[in-house]
Amino acid sequence: MAKFPEAEARWFKNVYVCKKCKTKRKAPPMKVLAGKIKCRKCNRHAFRSLRKK
Repeated sequence: MAKFPEAEARWFKNVYVCKKCKTKRKAPPMKVLAGKIKCRKCNRHAFRSLRKK
């Protein structure tokens, strides 16, 4: 698969993963750091950024 900046931005920009149930969620980084974003499945506020392979 070709790697170009536009595609990587769609896949990885502002994507966070719930630390408990591993659900992905797109959100602005400042809201995630402030704890205002919660998981849709388990309602937790603990997220990590998506890891690139």
